[in-house]
This record gives sequence, structure tokens and C-alpha cells, in this order.
Amino acid sequence: MIRATRGFAAIVTAAGRGTRAGGGQPKQWRTLGGLPVLDRALAAFAGFERVVLVVHPDDLAEAMARYAGPVTILTGGETRAASVRAGLEALEGQASHVLIHDGARPLVSDAVIQGVINALEAGAPAAAPALPVSDALWRGTQARVIATASREGLFRAQTPQGFILDRILAAHRAHPGDAADDVELALKSGIEVAITPGSEDNLKITFPADFERAERILGGAMDIRLGNGYDVHAFGPGDHVTLCGIRVPHDAGLLGHSDADVGMHALTDAIYGALAQGDIGRHFPPSDPQWKGADSAIFLAHAASLARDKGFRIGNADVTLICEAPRIGPHALDMAHRLAEIMGVDAARISVKATTSERLGFTGRREGIAALATATLIKA
Repeated sequence: MIRATRGFAAIVTAAGRGTRAGGGQPKQWRTLGGLPVLDRALAAFAGFERVVLVVHPDDLAEAMARYAGPVTILTGGETRAASVRAGLEALEGQASHVLIHDGARPLVSDAVIQGVINALEAGAPAAAPALPVSDALWRGTQARVIATASREGLFRAQTPQGFILDRILAAHRAHPGDAADDVELALKSGIEVAITPGSEDNLKITFPADFERAERILGGAMDIRLGNGYDVHAFGPGDHVTLCGIRVPHDAGLLGHSDADVGMHALTDAIYGALAQGDIGRHFPPSDPQWKGADSAIFLAHAASLARDKGFRIGNADVTLICEAPRIGPHALDMAHRLAEIMGVDAARISVKATTSERLGFTGRREGIAALATATLIKA
């Protein structure tokens, strides 16, 4: 996943109806490889500080339920240009550059996005990925060829298209009508646009056959990893325990080099395990005094960041806390939301639950708390 330069924001447009793709619902909400198309398009920009999603008013409730939190959600206008402008207006003064991406392009790669970012960082006022036209071109009707056309200098445009935010916003304000894409508006305003490398896999889903092609692309690149973690901490003096990032009142504390968050430690180790990257001790040695009393969110955030850097997204995570006391149930949802916040994922993908050991063993004797965790990582 891209770790965008500070000052870069992204807009993902998904306000169209996409009826030509069939399926009985807008194409961006149809499932591709087990996930909605829009999930995949948004995941490509998860490393950006600000992401704006523009949806149709009819889809607002579903978008809020799935993406609210790390993503700013707006309703679009009557045209694509109007929808993009709404996103630009929301970002005005909050970013220096913006990348604008079609929500119907779910397979955009890090390399394509990075190419646009690199061009903007090198000083280009605008940049967009494209592929040279290689097929012969004809002019004609549905029935017959009328003439041939030169393909010299022609490119197939893709997204994301990147711009200095103030300049593309000014271009939209100066040309309020619709346009095929944002490059068209940039050119009308005299903005020079650099061409960066596109990808054949960065297809825009338009017709039913495009779903079949996208499924084939995903099938050839699927990489799913599972990891598990286990941790134990004994009780000691204190008036609370910290579990999965939530302070829970109790008549004892937990002993440990850091804050002894047994649930978060188990989950962190599960992610490291899925990556074949050892455990917390490898990355944050307990012999190092700087981690004494440290917030375990540091460890979990590092594991999640390492997964993203290696091209994985967190599919889901499941944490089980094993103890006689304190009661976990009243706090489980808050714990799941806190873990999701730290890892930068949808809380609906995180589960926290608890069980007892039926008064057997050290947890049954109330000597401490144990935790089990499983994490699924999917190659983005």
C-alpha cells in the first residue's frame, strides 16, 4: 500500500449508477473476489492522510455504514465533474495535491499510484497514467468501416489523475460543465499534464465481461496469510487492566514490561506471524528500557504498518480473552473499535470476545489473563 507524501489527498468517485455492467445494482457495489468493487478501489488509498469518497445520495447510508471514520463521505452531483468538484471543495485548504480516482477501477496498483505521486513531487502541476494505443483504429458505423485513423500519439487514459489541488479546483470552477475526465478540464485551463505509466490490469469496469476479466486477474495474484498469537500476563497491584486498548476497572493490574495489554500483544503477534516476521520481542526487545511501560498501541500500529508496506491488507482479526474477571462483555465493542482504529481498518472486521477456563488453571485461579488471536492478511 502507498504511504503518501504529506499533503497528498485522494478523491474516489462512485456516484454513478453503472447500469451497463448489469448485475441489478451499481457496479461499484457489486462483489469482486469476495469484496465490493468500491472496497478494493478505496483500499488502494488507505495510506493517504485524507480520502474523500463521493457517492450517489441513494448509496449514502451504505457508504456511511461501511467506510465512515477514516474516509470523508459526500454525495455527488448530476455529473462526474460536479461530483469531483464537491470532493475538491471539501479538501480546499487541507491538502497541497490531490489524486482523483474512479471507484470502478478496483485493481489499480501501487506502482501506478506511485508514478503519479513521483511526477507531482518532481514538479509537474498535473500527472495521469495512460497506455499507448497499440490497436489499429477505424472510423465507422456499427455495420461497416468508413475510414482508418492514425494511432500515433494516442493514449488510453486511466486514473488516478493527480493535480496541484488549488489549480484543478480553479479549473473546475472556471469550467462548470461536464467533462470526460479531470485532465480535460486541466487542459482547458492551460495546465500541463505529464503522462505516467498505466497498467493493463487497471481496467475500468463498464460491461459484464469486465467483471470476468477482473476475477481472472485477482485469481492469479491471490495471496492470503493466516497468523495466530498467544500471550499471558499475571495479575499484580493495581486498580485496572488495559485490554485491547481499553481501560477496565479491576481489583488488580497486569504485570508486564510495557502496559501488559495481553489482548493487543496476542493480536500483534498474530499479524507478525502471518508476515513471518517473528513476534513483538523481535521488533521491540524487552531488554530495551525505552519500551518500559509503553502503550501497546505502538506495537500493533507497527505490525499493521508493516503489513501494509509489504502489500497486505487486514482481512479480519479475532481476539479471545480468557479470564474469570473482569467482565469483558460490556467492553468488547469498544475494544474492537479501538483495535480497528489503531490498525486503520473497518471495525466490522474485528472481533473481541471472552471466555473462562471453568476455574481451571492459572486463569481459573484468577492469577492472570491469557489471550488468543488470529489475523488474516490478504495481498492488496
